[in-house]
Amino acid sequence: MWIKVPTSQMMDTEDTQNVTELALALAKNAITAAIKSMEEAENPIKNIDWITQGEFTEERGRKQIEDFISNWEYQGRWVHYTEFLKREDVFHSFHYIYCVHWSIPTARRPIARTTASVYFTIKINTNKPPDTPIDVSYVFESHSLVHRPGMTHFQEKCLRDIIEAKYILMNSNIFQFNSVRIFQNILGIDFSSECVKNTILYIEPQNSIE
Repeated sequence: MWIKVPTSQMMDTEDTQNVTELALALAKNAITAAIKSMEEAENPIKNIDWITQGEFTEERGRKQIEDFISNWEYQGRWVHYTEFLKREDVFHSFHYIYCVHWSIPTARRPIARTTASVYFTIKINTNKPPDTPIDVSYVFESHSLVHRPGMTHFQEKCLRDIIEAKYILMNSNIFQFNSVRIFQNILGIDFSSECVKNTILYIEPQNSIE
């Protein structure tokens, strides 16, 4: 039985390959960082001068959110309004929650059926001095990623995805409702009667036979 012992030449070759891979990885990261820097220079992330904790009121917070959103780039068909929802008392701080409602009205439907929401939180820390800028964060409806002003670009696609997902859900519910109406007509059953309301009809799905 022969055992292959690595020679110094083989070890040198492996070291050279490792160095090459490391150099390529570093070069790739440098190129990616350079491209990102150029994109940010051409399309900088916009922000506003946020007020201090001492200057804050519920209404001023709402107006600042509107000012911040005015820097977002989106198609003109979108409309939005901002409302204050509530104040939450948290340990050593107050959280002021706002909701920005987005929709796309049309001539045929001036009041849109679905909206997309962006929730803003303004945090007032009672342990910090009044001249401290307010702490602002926001999340898109049904998303978990927390954004902060001046850190990321606004993506209109996030709003479109929320609207489209709601449309799909609504159409699915309409289909189910229409299916019930069809079964009602075929079977001659009044689904609005108290007898049927208190009865659960369960149809066990049949497994397909190969």
